[in-house]
Amino acid sequence: MSRILVVEDERHIANGLRFNLEAEGMEVEVLGNGAQAATLLLAERDRFDAVLLDVMLPGKDGYAVAAEVRAAGQFVPILMLTARGRAEDVLRGLEAGADDYVPKPFELAILLARLQGLLRRGRWQRSDHPATADTAAPDVCTVAGRRIDFDAMEITVKDRTHRLTRMECDLLRYLVRNAGRAISRKAILEDVWGLVDSTDTRAIDNFVVRLRRYLADGPGAPAILQTVRGVGYKFVLPA
Repeated sequence: MSRILVVEDERHIANGLRFNLEAEGMEVEVLGNGAQAATLLLAERDRFDAVLLDVMLPGKDGYAVAAEVRAAGQFVPILMLTARGRAEDVLRGLEAGADDYVPKPFELAILLARLQGLLRRGRWQRSDHPATADTAAPDVCTVAGRRIDFDAMEITVKDRTHRLTRMECDLLRYLVRNAGRAISRKAILEDVWGLVDSTDTRAIDNFVVRLRRYLADGPGAPAILQTVRGVGYKFVLPA
């Protein structure tokens, strides 16, 4: 049985989520305060399989909660609930460490599908995603001595493994699949995250900075993830 933490201060929404998630066979705990949620997630790291986290919370908001638990090395899947039409909320949530987002007001079927996707990915990671008869080959590639496992959302460099959020992983996958091509910020926003190109693109730069930390060989080494002035970025495979 999957254990879900719902962090939502609007009681009618929280009660509705509890009812529907329990109807799907999940065990649900509800909190309406961001600080309490952060404390619980850090104190009991293995208690929950996923978190539904609202942005607007009293005291400590959803961005602060996500950032705090990620900074402490807590990688429980986070599905963030954002205000409808506010792309800045989405990008701030992803920067803070959310794995996915659903805008409010949300379609229950879509929320459940997104949540189930995060739960499946979590199960694969905990079981080391063994191959089965009906499972496709792992989505893995090796670049400049780095093993990138897109299924597990990890980059392994020598004996160190870096965990990726889902959106970091999706961006890196997109860049790798388009290696050698200059990719515009507009294409990244629309193709990777489904956002309109009028959205503030500084968040993309922040994602790229983090990915470069995982991919860089040190000062003076050739850049794998390059900036193309006036366009966007290009993933360059080493010769």
